[in-house]
Amino acid sequence: MKSRWNDKDAARYVEAARTLGQSEALGLRIYTSRIIGGDPDLVLHGGGNTSVKVRSADGEALMHIKGSGWDLDTIEAPGLPAVRLAPLLDVRNGTKLSDPDMVALLRANLIEADAPNPSVEALLHAFLPFAFVDHTHATAILALADQPDMREAIQRIYGDRLAYVPYVMPGFDLSIVADRIYRKHTGCQGLWLENHGLFTFADDARTSYELMIEFVTMAEAELARAGVTLSGPQPSDGEEEVALRARLEKALMRDGSPFAKGVFLDYRSTAAIREHAAKENVEEIGLRGTVTPDHVIRIKPWPMIVAADADEAAIEAALAAYAERYHAYFTRNAARSSEPKHMLDVYPRVVLVRGKGTYALGANTKAARIGGDLCEQATRAINAAEAYGRFTPISESDLFDMEYWALEQAKLKVAAQ
Repeated sequence: MKSRWNDKDAARYVEAARTLGQSEALGLRIYTSRIIGGDPDLVLHGGGNTSVKVRSADGEALMHIKGSGWDLDTIEAPGLPAVRLAPLLDVRNGTKLSDPDMVALLRANLIEADAPNPSVEALLHAFLPFAFVDHTHATAILALADQPDMREAIQRIYGDRLAYVPYVMPGFDLSIVADRIYRKHTGCQGLWLENHGLFTFADDARTSYELMIEFVTMAEAELARAGVTLSGPQPSDGEEEVALRARLEKALMRDGSPFAKGVFLDYRSTAAIREHAAKENVEEIGLRGTVTPDHVIRIKPWPMIVAADADEAAIEAALAAYAERYHAYFTRNAARSSEPKHMLDVYPRVVLVRGKGTYALGANTKAARIGGDLCEQATRAINAAEAYGRFTPISESDLFDMEYWALEQAKLKVAAQ
């Protein structure tokens, strides 16, 4: 992976910030957020987050943190709302905060009351004692992060430069655990989050960004050392079964479906997708879960799988089997929840066509395209993970907790506006 840092571009963002009466640090934060967001092998569609700590005109410590509903590749100053830092630091050694209490804390300390909700990982950004903090879900990182028992391998690859954080639900719990691990490894330059992604940090924008690029490159090198080729993003070039699309649309637009008023299908067929779709055990792999936890809120826990020549009866049977499986998944996991859960619809958001490609389903073109982009990245990560060892994402119970987490569901509501 190559650094996209350019001194002239960085200077332009600094000057633009000055012109608007903003800090130079915020200008650089916008710049590096955008070059992170512009690389689909780092983040996609609202994934990842960035922050910068600054001082106000009267000397108060503030943190600009990515706001919910913003994408890094197009982020502007309003998408990096400022929060007062001191009240966030006060909770690191206090009692556990519930999700609503954490959101209330963040909103109560926004400088602009009408700003978007700060990222659910804002507290982790706040606790790290660096001006700039970057977090991504890079494809090469996911191929290794979704492996079993990787602690020793990460130590071998990165030494003490990264501290290893076992999987913890994002939000307050992750912030506390990651902070404790960082404080035991204060010489590290980043955090490796099992089944999740990577954090890097530094006191200047370029160093934090280029550490991210360096560590992702080291992950790519580890895959190559094991004989694994990680393909890059590819244009869709495979032929679509037009008759299958028509049959899927008809089946999905029936009464009672979330797509009854219309369904949009984004078809992708690349070399990587065809490689994945041709695996004999593709259904078993798909049932393991998503490559990074927050994908589940957009593409459900697993795809529906059909043959390229599936007729109407076969599609109806596949939809019925999907609904039955999803209902059982909900029943199993909702039973252990401490609060009532209301089941989402039982329809897939991804249809995998054996040997051919994938359809991402959405209520509009944007939702379908986002799903298609996530599937394209996911198949490349899964291919690499399977070639390296075994694709092993978070457990079903953890996946359910993410899918039915109120804070993640809120992202979809913002995106739909």
